[in-house]
Amino acid sequence: MLLTIDDALALVLERARPLAAEDVAVADAAGRVAAAAATAAVDLPPFDSSAMDGYAVRAGDTPGTLDVVGESAAGSPATRELRAGEAIRISTGAVVPAGADAVVPVERTNGANGAVRVESVVPGENVRPRGGDARAGEPVVAAGTRLGPVQVGALAGAGVTSVRCGRRPRVALLATGTELRRPGEPLAPGEIYESNTVMLAAQVRSANGEPAPLGTVADDEASTRSALGRGLEADVLLTSGGVSVGEHDLVRALLGSLGAEEVFWRVAVKPGKPVAFAVRGETLVFGLPGNPVSSLVGFELFVRPALLALQGLAGAAPAYLPGRLGSALRRNDARDELVRARVEPGGVLSPVSGQESHMIARAAAANALVLVPRGEGELAAGAEVSWLSL
Repeated sequence: MLLTIDDALALVLERARPLAAEDVAVADAAGRVAAAAATAAVDLPPFDSSAMDGYAVRAGDTPGTLDVVGESAAGSPATRELRAGEAIRISTGAVVPAGADAVVPVERTNGANGAVRVESVVPGENVRPRGGDARAGEPVVAAGTRLGPVQVGALAGAGVTSVRCGRRPRVALLATGTELRRPGEPLAPGEIYESNTVMLAAQVRSANGEPAPLGTVADDEASTRSALGRGLEADVLLTSGGVSVGEHDLVRALLGSLGAEEVFWRVAVKPGKPVAFAVRGETLVFGLPGNPVSSLVGFELFVRPALLALQGLAGAAPAYLPGRLGSALRRNDARDELVRARVEPGGVLSPVSGQESHMIARAAAANALVLVPRGEGELAAGAEVSWLSL
């Protein structure tokens, strides 16, 4: 009986243990996964600051006319404490001077000849308190968080210079098939251009892995064994082709002879049923089918979550999004299916034409994979579905 997608993914994630951590400069940390909580180095903001351009005052002196006795600009605080009956001109982000407890926005004032008429304010109004965003020592990002622009900006603002991150996994990529040629080379009868490793390398980079292409090998035991042996030195070995039941499908047997333990082979999914997963020591091995769309789907369902889990991401399973079908789709009674589609305005998913697993050129029009659960009949237009972003 074929494994379900969820059962196969669980077997993968059980074995995808986080790699060693390393310190990464905050400026270089976008896309990385925090291996430990990163805490603020300073209070943020580090002083009471103004949220407005205006006048720093004592709230008890408002409304009224006050003497303007100085200025507090960003980076240039006022030189003395504010006293009763006084106001200090202040800029957004500047230090609220000692003695002041509120800021009157400039549009609520009227000043001339060294004095200013201010409207009423309450204590704390338009003041950003010291540590109101974060206190020194408080967590800014939690362990297991994937760092994006917001997170690295927050860390920099809190005075953090480096963050402990999971190491990026090194992923060896190998395509098998005597018929494969590099783009640009002339094609003899029966030959095709090899596109899988180019596509998979891009997917690896998008998961913050480091692709290590091994090129292509013909369908013979010696060259395939040698290439697989080199690939098993990486954190992850990712192959395409050679995992089905044909006479020239050598990958699974050769992996076994090299000491890799097969965890599963074949999953109830279309496309990509003959996907294989094995381990040797700490190395994870994914044998993806040779049809390009099968490799694409297998990566998104199983390899991407594994790469993220190796980096320590909390919740590495595929992130399905809700949507609605733009047109009806027939269901497969034995396998869940991932259908290439375009996301239209309003979250409507329109399947692209040409859903065969070899049709990589047709797949270029898609930016989503729609999950069509196994079953009888069809999903009607307008049906609620889950989908993955490409």
